[in-house]
Amino acid sequence: MTTLTVKDLLPEDGTRGTLAGRVWLPQVNGPAVVAVRGDGVFDVTAKFPTISALCEEDSPAKALAAVKGERIGDLEAIVANTAPDGRDPKKPWLLAPVDLQTLKAAGVTFAISMLERVIEERAKGNPASAEAIRKEVTRLIGDDLSKLKPGSDQAMHLKQVLIDQNAWSQYLEVGIGPDAEVFTKAPTLSSVGTGMDAGLHPKSTWNNPEPELVLYVSSRGKIVGGALGNDVNLRDFEGRSALLLSKAKDNNASCAIGPLLRLFDDSFTLDDARKLDISLNVKGADGFVLDGHSSISMISRDPTDLVGQTIGNVHQYPDGFVLFLGTMFAPVKDREAPGQGFTHKRDDIVTISAPQLGKLVNRMRTSDECEPWTFGIGALMKNLAQRKLI
Repeated sequence: MTTLTVKDLLPEDGTRGTLAGRVWLPQVNGPAVVAVRGDGVFDVTAKFPTISALCEEDSPAKALAAVKGERIGDLEAIVANTAPDGRDPKKPWLLAPVDLQTLKAAGVTFAISMLERVIEERAKGNPASAEAIRKEVTRLIGDDLSKLKPGSDQAMHLKQVLIDQNAWSQYLEVGIGPDAEVFTKAPTLSSVGTGMDAGLHPKSTWNNPEPELVLYVSSRGKIVGGALGNDVNLRDFEGRSALLLSKAKDNNASCAIGPLLRLFDDSFTLDDARKLDISLNVKGADGFVLDGHSSISMISRDPTDLVGQTIGNVHQYPDGFVLFLGTMFAPVKDREAPGQGFTHKRDDIVTISAPQLGKLVNRMRTSDECEPWTFGIGALMKNLAQRKLI
C-alpha cells in the first residue's frame, strides 16, 4: 500500500461538508470519534462516545458543528500513518467511520448486477462457463430492465413468463419481486477503513470488488448521512449456492467503509446521494487496470424503500445501522484467459470514489493475511468506561 495523502481522502469540496470519522489514539489504546475540519482533526468523544450516538441526534450535522472538541493533529499526518505497512503504533491512524451500528447490505438492487447474479448461479461458481450463460440469459431476459419497477404488475407478468420458460432464478425474485434482499454483511465493529487491507477468502478463485453507497440510519429509521463502501464479493462461493452467502460476504476485513462519514446538511442531502456517481479503479501489480462505475440514479429501488424494508415494526436496531445499497457494477473484463472474466490478485489496489464522498482505498489480501480483528464491542465498552466516557 502506498502512503495516502489528504487528496486521496477528502471530497472534491474539501471540508466544506460536515465530516465525521474515527481515529485510533495510542495514548488511550482506543478509538476516538472525530470531526474533520479545515484546521485539523478534533476529538469529540467526550460528547459523542460513538459514531452511533452522534447519528442518534435530531440533527447530527448541527450537533457535530456545535462541539469544538480537542485538536489531535493534522489530517495529513493521520492519513499517512494509516496503512499497516510502516505504521507508527505510537501515532494516531484512521479507522472505519462506523462502530456500534449493525452492518447491513442490500443485494440485487440494479438490473445489470441482477443479470450477473443469475449468471453466477447458473455457472455454479465456474467463471469459464459464464460467457456462454451470459449470452443465453440476455437472450431470454434482455439487458435493460432499468424501467421495471420491482413488485409491479409488469414485473409479476415477466416473472410468470420466465417461470414458463424454466428461466426463473432466486436472484430475479429479489431483483424484480416485491421483497428486497437485505442481509447482515459482517459483525458490528469489524469494518476496515481507507488505507487498510481488505480481505478475500483464501479459497476463492473468482471474486470482485463492489463499489457502493453506504447510508447511515438512526434507530428511528432516519437517514442521516453516507460514506463509500466495498462489499467484497466471492462470486464462486455464492454462485455454487446462495446458502453460502455468509461465507461469500463475511470474512475478516471483507467489509470496507470510508473514508469518512459525510452527514447530511445544506452541502450534501439525500437527494444528492440519490444522484451519486461512484467510480471504481483496480490496479494490479501485474499492470492490469480495471475501471467501472455505479450510478445510484439507476437503482431499481429507492433508498428510502430499502431502508423501510430493513427497519420497522418487524425489526429494530437500537444502535442504528448502515446499509450498503448494492451496485450496478459487474466486471466481465478478462484478466487472463478469454472468457475467464475478472478476479482479484494479491496486492490489487482498489479505489472507490465519488466527488461528494472522497476516496476509499484498499489493498487486497487474503483474509488470513489481513490484520486480525480483535477489538469488539466488549473491548470498546471497557475502553470507554476506563476513559470515563460512558
